[in-house]
Amino acid sequence: MPSAIPDIAVIAGSGFDSLLKEPVSVTIETPYGLPSADIAIGNVAGRRVALLARHGSANEHPPHLVNYRANIWALRKVGARRILSACTVSSLQPATRPGTFVVPDQLVDRTGRVQSFMDTGIVHAPFAEPFCSQFRSSILNEDVIDGGTLVVIDGPRFSTRAEAEWYAAQGWSMINMTGHPEAILARELGLCFASLALVANRDAGVASTAPADEPRPPQHADSIDRLKGLVAQAISAMPALEECPCRTWLGTVDLPFELP
Repeated sequence: MPSAIPDIAVIAGSGFDSLLKEPVSVTIETPYGLPSADIAIGNVAGRRVALLARHGSANEHPPHLVNYRANIWALRKVGARRILSACTVSSLQPATRPGTFVVPDQLVDRTGRVQSFMDTGIVHAPFAEPFCSQFRSSILNEDVIDGGTLVVIDGPRFSTRAEAEWYAAQGWSMINMTGHPEAILARELGLCFASLALVANRDAGVASTAPADEPRPPQHADSIDRLKGLVAQAISAMPALEECPCRTWLGTVDLPFELP
């Protein structure tokens, strides 16, 4: 284990290998098996950061088969107390245009995944606000949209047109396959969690509603580079860790497991 413990973690897809300077890889075992990949620990903007490839080092884990419990457990075990999820999403609304970036503030779970560490006992985690408000505030800047509801589906299939039109009719902003259960698992372990989402395209089910004169989004590789730059910028701007409801709720319950 590297001597300097990272208190910030980033979960991301492909294209983030170069985020860290002087990375060291560590293998972390958990009660739920191995995480998607070894965790890389290195420096970003003078901060010690852990990076985990959500889909594995070779993109071998599809969204519905990612070992989410092992991923979140492993990140806390290496020292992380804040997790920034970098992800791509599809747009459900005209305001979230392809090529823009969003820091969502709400979440709708449409998956059927295991989403708890509470395998015994009766403990209920607060989740009215699925993303840490303090953490979100440190990520926001003029280059991102503040707020929006992220719908998470199981995959690997995309939504039907009827499903997508229903999501859009609720006013929900964007959709992807990985935003849950990361958020609730982080909450159960007392970790601050926030997401920075790249809007990659229009969801196929509502694509016909896109304005005819909407500009074409940047190439995907360029957008990923911009997302990576925003992640580095957010890490640089993060204040010191403060007391937060994401952690203090643990003092009111008896967990059926020991925190890593």
